[in-house]
Amino acid sequence: MRGDRRSEGGRVGDKARPAPKSKAPATIYDIARITGVNPSTVSRALNQPGRVSASTERRIREAAADLGYRTNPMARALPTGKTGTLGLLVSDLTNPVYFDLVRGAERIAREHDAMLVFADSQESAELERSTAERLQIAVDGLLLVASRLEDAQIQELAAAKPLVVVNRPVPGVPSVAPDVRPGMVEALDLLHGLGHRRIAYLAGPEASWMNGMRWVTAHDLAADRGMAITEIQSSAPTRDGGTDAFAAVMAADVTAVLAYNDLVALGLLGACLEHGVALPRDLSIIGFDDIFGADLAAPALSTVRCSWGDMGERAVTKLLAAIEDGDASGAELNLPTEFVSRASVAAPSR
Repeated sequence: MRGDRRSEGGRVGDKARPAPKSKAPATIYDIARITGVNPSTVSRALNQPGRVSASTERRIREAAADLGYRTNPMARALPTGKTGTLGLLVSDLTNPVYFDLVRGAERIAREHDAMLVFADSQESAELERSTAERLQIAVDGLLLVASRLEDAQIQELAAAKPLVVVNRPVPGVPSVAPDVRPGMVEALDLLHGLGHRRIAYLAGPEASWMNGMRWVTAHDLAADRGMAITEIQSSAPTRDGGTDAFAAVMAADVTAVLAYNDLVALGLLGACLEHGVALPRDLSIIGFDDIFGADLAAPALSTVRCSWGDMGERAVTKLLAAIEDGDASGAELNLPTEFVSRASVAAPSR
């Protein structure tokens, strides 16, 4: 039986219709033709603000916007040696404590026309080292947040490319970290004033510099106030870590607990309620960091707060200065903490 035979493209014998051509992306040469300046002037205006007159730079940027021009980071890196990209490597990207830090870092990076690339080391020093080395190939500088590496390893990375450490100091490397003492002084003063004399510190990762600093500070402040303090190791810096520590906390016969972070504190708080422990009458609980949701717990969690958003802003500012000026003086910047008293702390019943 005869009839029209058709192919996927239409009737047999029809000429295939060519696909519509996509518009070629705008280049600096297109911008140069419109503005009447040299391509090199366009490149300087877009990649090195302040190198041409303000009126010329404004005219070039307006033309670039009209043409839909987008900077190619790799192309920009050829003449300048810079990609306009910064790396941010954290120990655990799922920890909500880093939300504000990332937002603060992103805010300053955006103001300077830089892009942030994020990576997660999953609490593994080995993964952190390999990821940092891979990132350094592609970025202008690197932020290490809550690093689990040894000082010597961080110093080696800093010698290869500008680097700023966040949440711990490292000799010879620029850093931004919270000063835990002011907030902890307020917390211990409150506990002592309420009558607590036996307390515990529910510890975080052994490789965490901040964990060690919090334990030493809590130990010294408790001793100064005549309070007995014991260290209890959590299985992880997470809610599960706090839940798992419930039996050890109960066996320690303490009336208050300072937890490594809010996640651990919330895990312990939930386990106490599940096992019928009356909070805060039978046990007061204090966390660290004041993460989102800490005030939504029942009872609302008392905590030592630091400004993570401010730390993110300061860290990127330091990193950009190091990239621009080659300044790796290793200056430390310590931001104050404060105690936030909520319903999870009360006078002990015994």
